[in-house]
Amino acid sequence: MTGTTWITFLTDYGLADQFVGVCHGVLARIAPDARVLDVTHVVPPGDVRHGAEVLRQSIRYLPDGVHLAVVDPGVGTRRRAVVLVVGRNLFVGPDNGLLLWAADEIGGVDAAYELADPRFRLDNVSNTFHGRDVFAPAAAHLANGVAPAEMGPAVDPAALVRPPPAIRRLDGDTLHGEMLIEDRFGNLQTSLDSPLLAEAGLRVGDTLLLDTGHGRTVVPYVETFGSVGKGKPLAHLDSADRLAFAVHLGSAADLLASHEGTTFRLRRA
Repeated sequence: MTGTTWITFLTDYGLADQFVGVCHGVLARIAPDARVLDVTHVVPPGDVRHGAEVLRQSIRYLPDGVHLAVVDPGVGTRRRAVVLVVGRNLFVGPDNGLLLWAADEIGGVDAAYELADPRFRLDNVSNTFHGRDVFAPAAAHLANGVAPAEMGPAVDPAALVRPPPAIRRLDGDTLHGEMLIEDRFGNLQTSLDSPLLAEAGLRVGDTLLLDTGHGRTVVPYVETFGSVGKGKPLAHLDSADRLAFAVHLGSAADLLASHEGTTFRLRRA
């Protein structure tokens, strides 16, 4: 792969500390001509599955290039650091499942290599900040045109760690799913998409019965937030083609007492 001008960057580092800025500095020192696009740095701390889903939903809208992602609760342990070759794109990050859903979204992993060569790390590698010392330097060198195979030994793509799959199935007239993403508005994006909703025979205008285990809620299936009155719950297909629960000018997470990982059953009321 030839050098690229784009590095995209996703982490759980937050914006209150120096971590993101320091990684930007490392990228700039090694690859000063690269352009860095920040996807997000507020993935919930250590939430690999959330980060994987955000990266998956983002990847089709990002430029081809090097995609640097660090949500790494296993930092300093024996988990591998890897670069994945996915068509014209390279994914850099920990081998903990963070990268694979996005890689699958754009065609799957063609090859993988461990980030093992010390030439492409900082001189002193800490036990707790591999984003600065391992991943950012590797991403920058790759952006400069270093071949992925130079980074270290090949890794069998089938041996890469995968996140557990989301619950999504249809049993009779009942859909089983889980809340995947809770955003800052309190909207709850689920694991159910439009093909599965169509298979269940659900369509806009239906009234749905949602059972989260905390209680049952009747929810209209509508097109958008303003289709219901202020403070009223709704279900809709969101911009990622996922069924989501929301409250017009309110929080579905609060109203439904549900959060990421909450499982539910859903059927026409």
